[in-house]
Amino acid sequence: MKKEGQIRIPSGCAISAVISKDGERMSGESITNSMRPMHDRSNGLGGGFAAYGIYPEHKDEYAFHIFFDDNVTRETCERFLKEGFEMVKAELIPTRKIPEITDEPLIWRYFLSPLKSVLASMQIDEKEFVVRTVMKINTEIKGAYVFSSGKNMGAFKAVGFPEDVGRFYRLEDYGAYMWTAHGRYPTNTPGWWGGAHPFALLDYSVVHNGEISSYDANRRFIEMFGYKCNLQTDTEVITYIADYLLRRQELTLEETACVIAAPFWDTIRRKPEEEMKKLSYLRNVFSGLLITGPFSIILGFKGGLMALNDRLKLRSMVVGEKGDKVFIASEEAAIRTMQPELDRIYSPAGGQPVIVKVKEGIVL
Repeated sequence: MKKEGQIRIPSGCAISAVISKDGERMSGESITNSMRPMHDRSNGLGGGFAAYGIYPEHKDEYAFHIFFDDNVTRETCERFLKEGFEMVKAELIPTRKIPEITDEPLIWRYFLSPLKSVLASMQIDEKEFVVRTVMKINTEIKGAYVFSSGKNMGAFKAVGFPEDVGRFYRLEDYGAYMWTAHGRYPTNTPGWWGGAHPFALLDYSVVHNGEISSYDANRRFIEMFGYKCNLQTDTEVITYIADYLLRRQELTLEETACVIAAPFWDTIRRKPEEEMKKLSYLRNVFSGLLITGPFSIILGFKGGLMALNDRLKLRSMVVGEKGDKVFIASEEAAIRTMQPELDRIYSPAGGQPVIVKVKEGIVL
């Protein structure tokens, strides 16, 4: 008989998150420990975290976290960055040596401010310039990979179990008003440092449990708008979809949820006329961005998060509340690790977004 760990676990992967509605900063130790009860959902081929509010002293600069194969690649990338940015600070990201994490690349972070002269000559805003820079580095500079590029936030990921990744990056030394976490069990793609979750672009980050059967259709649609999906995992495309819908198309979070987890047509037809027209419009115009297959995702952004299941709720997701804190995870055990006593705990319906914003609270 095969034992646990020797077979493919189709429901594998684990997600976890905590946010303070009051904006209180929390150590990364608690979110790291929340992944321990879900250890068997991972297989050591990927783990990671996203943290918001961790760089208040550099809150007006873009924080690039970059993997490099070697110092020659790093120097090439730095020369390219200096063509478009003022490099305020450059340093190795602090890590600790532990036996569970091996073969680590060079891991650097840069605090960057786009040059106004470059923005004026290209006639684009700074966010679009940052996106184009990230795409160019990840596509054209071999051996360099930008895995985080937002303001006052950062992603931390590696090949390993998430509880080990948290210790490796010394997350207990950071304070954030929101943390998300992921333990990966790759299904169709290899485990590698860049392929671990979260996937991040600007202030958006995504952790995902599931499998996107619509990946190729989603990829073809989003690549028409300059995004490059070359990171060997289906989850990457969700991050780019979020950026496209929220930043470029200026949709609301609720509207974005109605695109990627669109209601079924028979459900839409039963809605009041104005709502039916709106939902029909979103489904028709953005049909190529409907995500199919089992999934539960947590989308982080500056000042909040959105958690969302697929329409049939084929992946588990639980929400807990205690005081100003909201907890989200694949399993209740992970939430109880962070907060044993809760005011409320529930499972959202399929396709129903849970939106939490600092200072604004929860929207279901």
